[in-house]
Amino acid sequence: MKKTLVDLFEQSVQLYPNNTFLLEKTDKVFEPTTYTQVKEQVYRLGAGLQALGVKKGDTMALLSEGRNMWIIGELAMFYAGAVNVPLSIKLEESNDLMFRLIHGDVQYIMVSGQQLKKIRLIKDKLPAVKKIIVFDEVKEYEEREMSLAELQKMGDEFLASHTMDEFLAVGRSIENDDYATITYTSGTTADPKGVVLTHRNYTANVEQALTLVAIDQTWRTLIILPLDHCFAHVVGFYIMMSRGATVATVQVGRNPMETLKNIPKNIKEVRPHFILSVPAVAKTFKKNIEGAIRAKGDTTVKLFNMGLKVKQLYFGDSNLDPKGWRVLLAPVVALFDKLIFSKVRENFGGELRFFIGGGALLDKDLQKFYVGVGMPMYQGYGLSEATPVISSNGPEMYRFGSSGKLVKPIELKICDSEGKELPLGEMGEIVVKGENVMAGYWKNPESTADTVRDGYLYTGDLGYMTAEGLLYVKGRFKSLLISSDGEKYSPEGIEESLVELSPYIDQAMLYNNQSAYTTALIVPNKERLRAALKEQGLGLDTEEGRKAALKLIDGSIARFKKGGDLETMFPDRWLPAGIAVLAEPFTEQNQMINSTMKMVRGKIEKAYAERLNYLYTPEGKQLMNQQNIDALK
Repeated sequence: MKKTLVDLFEQSVQLYPNNTFLLEKTDKVFEPTTYTQVKEQVYRLGAGLQALGVKKGDTMALLSEGRNMWIIGELAMFYAGAVNVPLSIKLEESNDLMFRLIHGDVQYIMVSGQQLKKIRLIKDKLPAVKKIIVFDEVKEYEEREMSLAELQKMGDEFLASHTMDEFLAVGRSIENDDYATITYTSGTTADPKGVVLTHRNYTANVEQALTLVAIDQTWRTLIILPLDHCFAHVVGFYIMMSRGATVATVQVGRNPMETLKNIPKNIKEVRPHFILSVPAVAKTFKKNIEGAIRAKGDTTVKLFNMGLKVKQLYFGDSNLDPKGWRVLLAPVVALFDKLIFSKVRENFGGELRFFIGGGALLDKDLQKFYVGVGMPMYQGYGLSEATPVISSNGPEMYRFGSSGKLVKPIELKICDSEGKELPLGEMGEIVVKGENVMAGYWKNPESTADTVRDGYLYTGDLGYMTAEGLLYVKGRFKSLLISSDGEKYSPEGIEESLVELSPYIDQAMLYNNQSAYTTALIVPNKERLRAALKEQGLGLDTEEGRKAALKLIDGSIARFKKGGDLETMFPDRWLPAGIAVLAEPFTEQNQMINSTMKMVRGKIEKAYAERLNYLYTPEGKQLMNQQNIDALK
């Protein structure tokens, strides 16, 4: 059956014409826009794009903060038959943007006023781009730029001179397998991969995700994640759209910090029923809650902590376990809830039923904290290549530590490194098959063939299934690293560059398992260090010489950081903030290098687990720690 995002939108407008679809605050209050009003704006813009010359299959890019025009802009693209390349506003380096725009064959760009300067910096290197549509009024429009108002006027004229059927013909001609978006994964080398998702990938994942959480037209959410984020895309607005529910976006500030500060205020104003989160955001909210409690004095702190303990004991780790004697705690739980936790929830609008966490794995203690305050945070699992939702905990069923039940329908198996299916309970690579599996990587048949085999998506993530039907995700099966905000990145490019471009580094392995910063294990080139130290009249046989050698290693890494001559090669956040210098190299003999001369990450991580943990302590993060000095003896 044909079910594209255009079909889904048309159906929702028909079923919920007067429901509020979008909520946006540009001045003093959140203004509602109904499904019918959104449709009118989408038609105007879609007709404008057709008048502009956008053809079916053309790729367009969207670079903007989360707002009504982001959602309206993407839907309008589909009515012109275009494919959206959503770009992250976190992309600061020009070469990151340029790669995506050139590799994605982008011909048209929709951009907000705040992000326009990034496009202007590289515009002369983008000859294929025909038009840049600017969402906000700017003082002057440069060559190839046009205002949103001008495009809307073109749309009005197009609709006046064509029948509605002529305009809608393009959107109606889209089939399930036609491309909807190309989302670029965080690449550390010059070649991030473009995940191609079809219209049916999206609508299938909407249907699948709704088997886990029952949402109806009365629900509201405030999207605090960037809209280019696959998770925000599907769960944030397409699921809500399919149910006639309401989507609010954070008020855009004059700069990113101001936008961030608007989040707590906007939550109170919108009173969302659920919020999408990532661990970094969850930790910030927790800090704010604890700070507010401390400000009320010692008595409140004691009451809060006591109440938290009682509630955590009462709810336990899962609603699948019988409560037994814990039912006796119900009246005490109700009392604490009334005295303290209901007031905490007021700061979140008072109607928040739960958070859903995607991206990196959520800390179990963090989940227990939120169940204690009465706003559970449920762990989900997915990845862009699966559009993204694969599994999740939810109000009907949760077990902390797990990634919940699988969406339906989906096929999942756990495989060993040879691709052989493992029995229940055994750990291996998570492999899935379903209508939500991507069409492939844009213009990258090798990576596509490596990742999707016989319709199965090899996720590169490590996990196992239990008899309860719960999925546990334990980290990476391959070498992808995950930061605390759920961003995944491949370390190989940085590692290779550190070795190739630094005479003092022989081998390097980056490490990050949902932590605040990346660290690295460094095997030094002692011969070259000795040669460099000799010129300074030093050697590795003294502590002074070894400290000077550490500075040389650190200096070669600093070249890639802000202010260094290689600073544009990689995003700063993926570079190591702490290094452990090793006394022994990785070799085939110690099984840390395989026969193809590739590092065996699992073995290295296991062998150096203590050193890696030490790097996440204040002492270990210091370059001149004793372990680093001693390793150079």
